Amino acid sequence: MNSVRMDNISWVEYEQRVKAGSVVFLPCGATEQHGPHLPLGTDALLASAISEDVAREVGGIVAPAISYGYKSQPRSGGGQHFCGTTSVDGATLIGLIRDAVREFYRHGVRRLVIVVGHFENQWFVTEGIELAMRELGERGGMEVMRVEHWELCRKETLEAIFPGGFPGIALEHAAVIETSMMLHYYPQLVSLDSIPAHGPAEFPAYDMYPTRTAWVPSSGVLSSAKESSSEKGRLLVADVVDGIAAAVRHEFRLTGRTPI
Repeated sequence: MNSVRMDNISWVEYEQRVKAGSVVFLPCGATEQHGPHLPLGTDALLASAISEDVAREVGGIVAPAISYGYKSQPRSGGGQHFCGTTSVDGATLIGLIRDAVREFYRHGVRRLVIVVGHFENQWFVTEGIELAMRELGERGGMEVMRVEHWELCRKETLEAIFPGGFPGIALEHAAVIETSMMLHYYPQLVSLDSIPAHGPAEFPAYDMYPTRTAWVPSSGVLSSAKESSSEKGRLLVADVVDGIAAAVRHEFRLTGRTPI
């Protein structure tokens, strides 16, 4: 039994831990192509694994992930034309987040962390949080943190991993960062032999509708993942977990929390 996972404990234990003030983590990913070498569930898998590591550090609980995200965009996720990419409208994601925040509040949760693992989700998650908070009101006592895990990668780590220069997080779709973190957490799900060898995609500074699918590499990978490794994944994960844990302790004023 993984004692940090909400879906692995009874409602009785969950209620006890919520009443004791445990922080709840909600991973928010997607079901999206990640090239021929990574699984469709990469975004939700990574957000969940990171959340579990942080929860162990701060005595928290990890809720089941939201595994459907906003529509994949060509310049950051390859686009909707890839088989398997299964997305929801922005209004749907907003509603999911709003309802989840309200439900956790109903349980007695007062400190919630939404860990975003899909680039396109950010502003829809924000709107869902804000709608729920408006309804709950300031007297509700609810505090919600929204964090995109890649924002916690330290400059020094990125410089070490990308000696030739960091291409930017949008072009890192299914590339070194995600592949290395998957090698750290789920090496059995990574097909190293299937990593494409092409260079980074080149996009104009605008979008077109209907989507210009010809702009996107046929592999769905926006930058080469050939230099990925589990060691790089370990370094990236250490940055992210330490950074989120520090933010949670600071913003929620946690003291004396015993790691699980």
